[in-house]
Formats: sequence, C-alpha cells, structure tokens
Amino acid sequence: MLQAMRNKMHGWPSIIVLGLAVLAMSLFGMESYFTSHSDTFVAKVGKREISQNAFQDRMNQLRQQASAQEGANFDPSIFEKPATKLRVLDGLIDEQLLLQANADWGMRVSDQAIRDYIAAIPAFQVNGQFDPNSYRAWLVSQRKTPDMFEEDIRSSLAAQLLPSAISDSTIVTDAATDQFLSLLTQRRDLRYILLPKPALADSQVSDAEAMAWYKAHLADYMNPEQVSVKYIEVDGADLKVDAVPSDAELQKRYADEKQRFVQPEQRLASHILINVPANATPDQQKAALAKADKIAAQANPADFAKLAEQDSQDLGSRRQGGDLGWLEKGMTNPAFDAALFSLKKGEISKPVLSPDGYHIIWLRDVRSGDSKPFAEVRDQLVKEATAADRDRKYNDLAGKMADSTYQNPASLEPASVALGLPIKTSALFSRTGGAGIAANPKVVAAAFGDDVLAQGNNSNLIELGNDHSVVIHVDKHIPAAARPFAEVSAAVKKSILDQRVAAAAKKQADAALARLLKGETMDAVASSLSGKVVSVSDAVRGRSVQVPAPLLTQAFLMPHPTSAGKSQFAAVDMHDGSYSLLAVDKVQGGDLSKVPADQRDALRNQMAQAYGSEATRELLESLKAKTKIKINKNLM
Repeated sequence: MLQAMRNKMHGWPSIIVLGLAVLAMSLFGMESYFTSHSDTFVAKVGKREISQNAFQDRMNQLRQQASAQEGANFDPSIFEKPATKLRVLDGLIDEQLLLQANADWGMRVSDQAIRDYIAAIPAFQVNGQFDPNSYRAWLVSQRKTPDMFEEDIRSSLAAQLLPSAISDSTIVTDAATDQFLSLLTQRRDLRYILLPKPALADSQVSDAEAMAWYKAHLADYMNPEQVSVKYIEVDGADLKVDAVPSDAELQKRYADEKQRFVQPEQRLASHILINVPANATPDQQKAALAKADKIAAQANPADFAKLAEQDSQDLGSRRQGGDLGWLEKGMTNPAFDAALFSLKKGEISKPVLSPDGYHIIWLRDVRSGDSKPFAEVRDQLVKEATAADRDRKYNDLAGKMADSTYQNPASLEPASVALGLPIKTSALFSRTGGAGIAANPKVVAAAFGDDVLAQGNNSNLIELGNDHSVVIHVDKHIPAAARPFAEVSAAVKKSILDQRVAAAAKKQADAALARLLKGETMDAVASSLSGKVVSVSDAVRGRSVQVPAPLLTQAFLMPHPTSAGKSQFAAVDMHDGSYSLLAVDKVQGGDLSKVPADQRDALRNQMAQAYGSEATRELLESLKAKTKIKINKNLM
C-alpha cells in the first residue's frame, strides 16, 4: 500500500498536498506550546502551593468559629467579601513562609510536644487529667483518626515555632519597663472651666431657612427602606419523633457499635528522655545512647522519679518524675508504643529510640480493657436514637423545603402545600433589622439581597440555628423616601438653633482661650463668663472620675508646661454643643514604687509579646521580599 502511494505521488500537485499536510501536523504539534496552563492553586509561595481545598477549609473553620462566638448575630456575608478572603489568604501565606523557614533552619515539632498539647486540651480532660475516652469520642465525632488530628496539631504548632522562639528571646530591660510604666501612670495637675452655653440673640428661624436646611440635609429626614417577608420554616425542636426504640432494636444497635463502649487496655507509664538532635552526627548519637544506657542500668522503680527529675530532657514530664499518665495504643509514636506494650508491669525498658531521642520507660501499672454492659448504656442509646430520628426528620424536611422552593422560585405556596408547612408573615423591618426572624442578620441580608428583593425569588435555605431553618420571600417593599417637610419642620428648626448655639459656644471659647494666652487668669475669665474653676491634682490617664472624659483625653495630648507657672491651655469641645477651657499646670512621672511586682511582670510579658510580634512581622516581610508569591484571586 505504501509503495502504491509512493508511485502515485508525482508532480507539483502532489508536493502541494504533502506540504499542506506537513504544515497542518506541525501546527497541531505546536498547539501545546500556545495552550494556556490553568493553575489549580489559590496561591503559590515559593514551591509550596495553597490549594483551593486548603483555602476553603480555613474559610470554613473561621466561619464556624465566628458563628459559634456570635450566635444569632453572625453575618455569613462577611466571609464573602474580597477583603476578608484576602486576609485569610495572607494568613495562609504567612504560615507557608514560616514552615519553609522551619525547614531551612532545621526546626521541627517533636512528638512529645504534640502529645503534651493534646493532653492539655480541656475538652479531653476529666478532673484535670487527660481522659482517653473523651479524646476518642471527639475523634469519632469529627471523623478523624489520631494520626490525622496529630498532623493538624503538628502543622499548627509548626507555624508557631519561629514566633514563639522570637518572643522567648525578646529582652525587655528594666529601663524600658520603667519608662513605659512612668508614662502609663503619669500624673498631671489640671484646671478646667465648664463654659455655659451662650444665649442666642436671634432664636427665630424663617420658613425659607428651614426649607433650605431641609433640602441640604435631606438624608437626615428619610424614612428607611423597609420590607416584610413571607416565610416557611422547619424547627427540629417542634418535630415529633417515632416511638422509643424497643429493647431488641437497642440491643442490635449496642451489638453493632459495641466497640464504642469498650474501654481499651491502658498502661500507666513514666519515662526518661535523652534528646538526640534532629541532624545529629554519629558521635552525638553514640553519646546520647551511652548516656541513656547508663541511666537505664541505674534505674529501678524506687528511684526512677528522682532520676527523671535529674536527667530527663522532657521538660513537660520531668517535674512530675517522668509521669506520662495512662496511655493507650496509638497515643505515642510507634517505637515508644511497641516498647511500652511489650513490657510487663513493673519492668523498665532498655533505651528505645524515637524521633525525639532515647526513652527509658517504666511500666507502673496496667488496666485491662473491658466493655460497658448494655444496661449501663441503654439510656445513652435511647437518647442517641431519638436525636438521630429527629435529625433525620429535620434533614429530610429541610432538604425537601429547599428543593421545592428552589424549583418554584416565585412562590412559597407549592412548598407549603406539599410539605404541610404554614406560610407566616413578618412585620415591616429595615436594613438594621426588626422583630422575630428579622432580628437575625442572615434573614435581613437575604431579604435585602438582589436575588430576593430585586429578582423576586425565594431565598436559599437560611440556617437560624441548630436544626432550625427558613426560606423567605418578599411580601411588601417600601422604598426609602424623604419625610414630608411639614412632618419634620420642628426638628429642622431645632437643628438650626443647635448649630447656632454650637457656633456661638465655639466663638465664646476661642475668645476666652485668647484671653488666657495673653496672660489673663483663669479665675478672671471664669468670673466674667459665670463659670467656675475646678482644680484636679495628680489626674491619671483614663482613671480620673473628677475630670469629664473629653477633658481628660485632651489633657494627656497636650505638651508639658514649658516652665513652672507657664501652663498649657486649650479649648475643648465637649461633644454636646458646649465647650470647656483646660489648663495643664504640672506633669510628673508615675510613682513606680507603688506598682506591684506582679503588675510589673505582667507588663514586661506584654511588652515582650508586642516586641516579638513586631519582630515576627518584620521577619515575614523579609521572607516575602525573598520569596516569589503568586496569587490567583479568581480561585478564591
């Protein structure tokens, strides 16, 4: 066949055909060079990528935290704003920079640090002690394995290694602490006059003046935009559950989930740790092993705690004589785990090598695993079955409500009829909220959103709380409109008079201040204005009940008197249409002898944290300047 084609390929027509074919194939091959590559990461920090999943996980985590903290006041729309997304992404970028710095500088989180951190979490403690059952139940509720959770903790702690090291190495001198304390407790001698509001010579306001003011300040006299909504809701608390499951059903559930009620074997252990550096040389490893062998040879149950306090390099347990508490399989690293569960009660192991170093382990006691009987957990099973039935019904009904209102976006009626849910109506409310469901910011945001208000659609399913949700539809819409002039004319005239009084008060205060600056005494100025001079000695920043807040704030913004008898003066707006005159006569540093030692130490720690935070910020800026960072905003 190829020979036949060769025989027929003669002459210039054949050459043209062949040339076009070659050109087409060449262009086809070159296509890959011009096809754009679509990035799948939200940001790339050096060689480290921040995936969309990682970004969304962090957004969801922060959203859940905010929802738990703010309750009904939580506004989920905040997390849809570009500025919020950028702040979250900046945090993730900073973490990646710190993790890269950890890798470059050989810093890592030890397994022991992770174990200590988890043991200290209050949710996993009973009577102040780590409780394996609580830990295991929480893991099940979160659908995590111990390895998954420990890796989360490792990443979290790793991002804090450098900031913690910087803060721990920050030195705050006694002089710096004293200087800050002196400013914080600085005392000032003050005098002030509360000036009376001046009487107006002209208290008449013409209709023309009032109308001009009204038009110039129309936004102050508006009736706000309002809506009322129709809604249907599903509240899990109102749902009836099926009859209590029978004992046979409960027994089956108990048998199917029996592993939940099994207390695994636990071992009470102590240890002595001899650290091995992450990048240890052979000589360093031999030295650590020799030291561990020597301690293991000396160790016995009678003096193990004393040896641990003396020689262990695990700061978390050495103060307790090496006590690690009750441990289950999987709670420590594999090497430690294997050694611990191969010992007999009372035995002390030979040195066991783990990523942290060499451990000498003493098995002090053993608790055999056992199961809780059915009778002991029956009530728990009933409660769980009832809650599961209610959750199932709620999820089923809420899901059908969401589907039906989405498929029929112009009305709630089809969903109401199909599901037997009554349509309720709210009172009118504005963008600041109202009563009933309008007190929930999520409902308000949806009601005034474009999809519901402008397009006339049903809202999406709005979660009001646990097992409680609604779908809304706008019933009435009243646009914002200016209130009639006749209705607000009295308020308009009052505003004009208030402005005249404020202007006259300022003019009076400025004139009085000019007199003080020319050398006239405060007593003379006060007497001429029917005021009274109030003197306050040793006023302290933010803590003087004798001095009105605007005056106290201004007093600590003013410069020191230039010399004895040369006070500093100011006219102060009291934010109520009146003014005051203020004099700062004397400034003294705080009496540091009256500052308790614990307050001084607390301040020093706060200063160290502040300096450490600033140093960490500077480090991050330096790392950013040296690292290529690419952000894909379209994937956020």
